[in-house]
Amino acid sequence: MKVHEYQAKEILAQHGVAVQRGIVADTVEEAVQAAETMAADGVTQFVVKAQIHAGGRGKGGGVKFTPSIDGVRPNAEEILGMTLVTPQTGPEGQLVQKVLVTAAEDIAHEYYVGVTLDRAKGMDVIMASTEGGVEIEEVAAATPEKIVKVHVDPSIGLRPYQVNEIASALGFEGQALKEAKKFIAALYRAYRQSDATTAEINPLVRTEDGRVVALDAKIELDENALFRHPDLAEMRDVAEEEPLEVEASKHNLNYIKLDGNVGCMVNGAGLAMGTMDLIKLAGGEPANFLDVGGTASPQTVEAGFRIIQSDPNVKAILVNIFGGIVRCDRVAKGVVEAASNMDLTVPLIVRLQGTNAEEGMQILKESGLPIESAIRLQEAADKVTAALNA
Repeated sequence: MKVHEYQAKEILAQHGVAVQRGIVADTVEEAVQAAETMAADGVTQFVVKAQIHAGGRGKGGGVKFTPSIDGVRPNAEEILGMTLVTPQTGPEGQLVQKVLVTAAEDIAHEYYVGVTLDRAKGMDVIMASTEGGVEIEEVAAATPEKIVKVHVDPSIGLRPYQVNEIASALGFEGQALKEAKKFIAALYRAYRQSDATTAEINPLVRTEDGRVVALDAKIELDENALFRHPDLAEMRDVAEEEPLEVEASKHNLNYIKLDGNVGCMVNGAGLAMGTMDLIKLAGGEPANFLDVGGTASPQTVEAGFRIIQSDPNVKAILVNIFGGIVRCDRVAKGVVEAASNMDLTVPLIVRLQGTNAEEGMQILKESGLPIESAIRLQEAADKVTAALNA
């Protein structure tokens, strides 16, 4: 689950990470009030930052340096309500509904530091670079030698010598070195204790007066662990998510919208990926990833159909079920119910294999509905392609 920058900073601050001071605002008036509150404490320069679930906001005009309090209102007016297009939003952009008004910092140097899981090694990895303010992918491609990586065994935890290795490799000295070591340790603690999949600070800055502060922050949380963090679960902002994905989550369906023309309903993530590959090889384009799971019921199957057909780009639907935990006859009943209860406007191809597959195919045949059946996956993909070209 993604969270906004201001929420990420709240999580980090709770674990002792030094973050840039800021106040979130939903309206222009709230933004002005936020600036006035900070001005009362001596802040004279501000930054107004769009809050969306995407990076590269500055490149799209979503981050405005504001040298005086008088500029907060016009900058907030410009950003709030804009459709912000960044390299991560795609050409459709994202509507800005919140801004974060922060205190501007006198920056001496920018760094990058992030924590994630290295699945190949089965350990957490802390990555750091002196090239802050630049997307880490660009640094990795152009100057990989400038990225320091330290792996942390989660059964042991982050050791002091590893913290010192990272901070020293970034070139911190004196009091700033002490602050950097404290910052890195707190960042890893926040990552672990919030069950995050990623905790990224870009840029981490050393200010002219020697402080080490998170100027920006990105945290992604493991949705499977949110039951342990009800406070973090409340940070979900469905306005930032694809509406069809939000609807799918209500039915416990694993759905990701794509840009193709063939709707997919499959059980099992691996089979879903293989199905999408075969659709593409056959000349189609997957419109979604949809894993109905191993306990699909007629109700979840119908919900899946409705979500798939809500995508106007879908020109055909392929159902590919391997009956292991879930029985094929049960899925077939769900397909028939769904097709009967809704106005199915696109060709439907169904492939059933595994437990009770023959019974399932018989149910489809006796339904009298215009459902194309298939036995082999290649056959199913070819029938989808034929339907698209009909």
